[in-house]
Amino acid sequence: MIEEAVISRVLGQALRTGGDFAEVFVEDKRSSSGRFDDGKVEELGSGRDRGAGIRVVVGETTGFAHTADLSETGLLAAAEAAAGAARGGGGGVRVVELSRVDTSSQPVGTRPEEVAKATKVELLQRADAVARSAGGGAVKQVSASYGDSRRRILVANSDGLLASDDQTRTLFVVGVVAAGDAGMQTGRRSIGHTMGFELFDRYQVEDLAREAAEQALTKLQARPAPSGALPVVIGKGGGGVLFHEACGHGLEADHIQKNVSVFAGRVGQLVASPLVTIIDDGTIANEWGTFAIDDEGTPAQRNILIQDGVLTDYMWDQIRARKEGRALSGNGRRQSYKHLPMVRMTNTVLTNGDTAPEDIIADTPNGVYVAHLGGGQVNTATGDFVFGMTEAYLIEDGKITEPLREGNLIGNGPKVLEMIDAVGNDFEMGPPGTCGKDGQGVPVGDGVPTLRVTSLTVGGTAA
Repeated sequence: MIEEAVISRVLGQALRTGGDFAEVFVEDKRSSSGRFDDGKVEELGSGRDRGAGIRVVVGETTGFAHTADLSETGLLAAAEAAAGAARGGGGGVRVVELSRVDTSSQPVGTRPEEVAKATKVELLQRADAVARSAGGGAVKQVSASYGDSRRRILVANSDGLLASDDQTRTLFVVGVVAAGDAGMQTGRRSIGHTMGFELFDRYQVEDLAREAAEQALTKLQARPAPSGALPVVIGKGGGGVLFHEACGHGLEADHIQKNVSVFAGRVGQLVASPLVTIIDDGTIANEWGTFAIDDEGTPAQRNILIQDGVLTDYMWDQIRARKEGRALSGNGRRQSYKHLPMVRMTNTVLTNGDTAPEDIIADTPNGVYVAHLGGGQVNTATGDFVFGMTEAYLIEDGKITEPLREGNLIGNGPKVLEMIDAVGNDFEMGPPGTCGKDGQGVPVGDGVPTLRVTSLTVGGTAA
């Protein structure tokens, strides 16, 4: 993307005033998207964004500048601006010798940018037709969306690092609205992987559309969700977002260093049921949060955060790890070259247990089965959270029975970890997600097997 000699000179300029650390992050991102709504193409577009962000660290101060001008003149100007923000004044020139790190990007079978737009539109049309054909007229609205991106990055820093990655992601989403005596109900299904257009050899959009329609139609017959503290069984895959939000953010080192996490200072302590092992893993093949290197050039890693209930470590980025003398964990991520990196999750999973999922259900006399969770909010300082249940059912006499209308799950992350008393052997990754933090969004994955929490507050409307 840029000659190594140029990058070396830019780093030297960044350190001219005596910085402790300097970094150049270069990004070239192409994307395309399409949306089919109410039987017609509502959106079909593509774009490209390229530029560089330059960071200079002096003591506790970070200077940052970004530019869309990738000429040597433009990069040197950004480096000078970043250095000036970190420390004023002049100084000598420091030469940085770069050493390239070998990385292996996720393989791509068919690059989406080489696929005709008409082929992508046909996927949207097929999904729309299948969803609309369900339910004998009860389906009132269908929306199908397609997206792909190819993101090439290069990272170099004053430690001599030079690394690059080529990330291709492809996404498809179907949303359905059905109407009946219970009013309007929604269904949604999505697939997304770090791979090319071969995604659609693995998955059929018709199946997604059918499942989204069935979800909406089933909810037309739903009864109000109960309210109060109840045992809750969370289904495989669809409940991973609970652990991403309820404890994952609290294990990010920036929250730990600011002492705004309930997990601060608890490494080596029992913080969860002995059945719980939680891992953040950016190396899982083709998953949404997977990459070869993070946005600071660190190779993706498999980081055990909680093992058999014991907190073993946090997630780290470059700045926090350097300050604490810790090894990098591959969790320094940024939305684009216009943003500073920060500690972020990749693919966060709760690993398999030994119990068959049907046995967990049978051993639950009464409660709620949550097949899919929606968006939520969490206070990292207290661990308190609220999540929406987008697909849930009643458990009666050890059997899944009637569907429930949408309601909330309310609880506390650390307490939930302690109250998990059954973990299934049916692990599955959930749908692709975008994690928002401090105004930045990055692609993440999460996954869980079926599990049971002995008591969660269900915020339903049933009397």
